[in-house]
Amino acid sequence: MRTAKTKRKTLETSITVEVNLDGEGRNLCETGIKYLDHMLTTLSKHSLIDLTVKATGDLRHHVVEDVAITLGETISKALEDRAGIVRFGFASVPMDDALAAVSLDLVKRPYSVIDLKLQHESIEDMLNDDIQHFLQSFTQSLEATLHIRAEYGEDDHHKVEAAFKTLALSLRQAITVDPRRKTPPSAKGVM
Repeated sequence: MRTAKTKRKTLETSITVEVNLDGEGRNLCETGIKYLDHMLTTLSKHSLIDLTVKATGDLRHHVVEDVAITLGETISKALEDRAGIVRFGFASVPMDDALAAVSLDLVKRPYSVIDLKLQHESIEDMLNDDIQHFLQSFTQSLEATLHIRAEYGEDDHHKVEAAFKTLALSLRQAITVDPRRKTPPSAKGVM
């Protein structure tokens, strides 16, 4: 099984993340930020990655950032050298008025383009800047290339939730083991 656990303790936060990439989407997410817990649960459910996240910290921004960093590191650790995976994932998901699209490459070259077209300052108990920062920090620590865009939508909650669902489906596709591939999926021979 492809599993990993990472603990991150700083002067600002204490984070523990556990993943099972070959899971069923079971999860326990306790960050103290309800909307972040909702998005992490959504990510777990639709990627089928079993996920446990326990986080405390001094400021919401620090918790969001360190959860993203630790989650990306933990998934990367579970992927090891990434040999045998599909590598690429893409999806488009509607949620009521909103439509989001993602293209993901687990290439080990961190880069993100994030365009959620958010209109308000926050969603529930989470600042929109922190949502953007979560996705950027997650991409960096996962060492992936992520393009994520809300195509349209009126409700910011729906745009972000559709984006996390597309990320989950793309991640599920990209981490899938291809039984015909024994080496890292790159012409270079390494990721």
